Amino acid sequence: MIRVQKYLASAGVASRREVEAWIAAGRLSVNGRRAEPGLKVDGREQFRLDGRPLQLQRGESGATRVIAYNKPDGELVTSDRRARHPTVFSALPRLKGQRWVAVGRLDLNSSGLLLLTTDGELAHRLMHPSFGVEREYLVRVLGRPGPKVLNRLTGGVVLEDGPARFDSLVEQGGSGVNRWYRVTLSEGRHRVVRRLWQAQGHAVSRLIRTRYGPVRLPRDLPRGQWREIDPKKLIGTRTSPPSTKA
Repeated sequence: MIRVQKYLASAGVASRREVEAWIAAGRLSVNGRRAEPGLKVDGREQFRLDGRPLQLQRGESGATRVIAYNKPDGELVTSDRRARHPTVFSALPRLKGQRWVAVGRLDLNSSGLLLLTTDGELAHRLMHPSFGVEREYLVRVLGRPGPKVLNRLTGGVVLEDGPARFDSLVEQGGSGVNRWYRVTLSEGRHRVVRRLWQAQGHAVSRLIRTRYGPVRLPRDLPRGQWREIDPKKLIGTRTSPPSTKA
């Protein structure tokens, strides 16, 4: 028996956080009863969302899939059909009995590597800060940051939602008023890369994610195209939180 949010995430229905939101809003029922936090299931139950049955894929046909998508600027990472901009999901392969869950997000004006999987539990492990999965970005900023600014960005900056920092920061050259940097960090807070630079007075004019955990953006993958990734490459990525022992 496992918690319902973990079961549905593993079945690729949604991410664990999405299922928890359904439970909090009273939208999910199990065997005709409103799901409560902490409910455990064995998978033989009947699940309904807003009164409509959830179709769960079982067996070999429901095997975990992972794809790497080269997101262009101008696309949103949302499944909301009412979105005013194109979404990444319109370019993805269609699924039967499963759905794509995005591993983190890239905002409208950001591009590069976006991982998507049919396993919501895997997506949760890759996104949650307790697992410390590293992300790498190429960032173009306006101006020429001095040594003190760069030291603060790796030493720690207090943002409105708490302290944050880059794990590494390497200058990549540039010309005119623009400079390029390659940065890494192990969390995915909302727009954290842009907010770190903005906190030091430097606006980000380009943001490209080049790596997520062990997966790099393939150099030969055109923008707006996707490629299948072996799930085994990611399933072993920090499957448990890092130890706090010295």
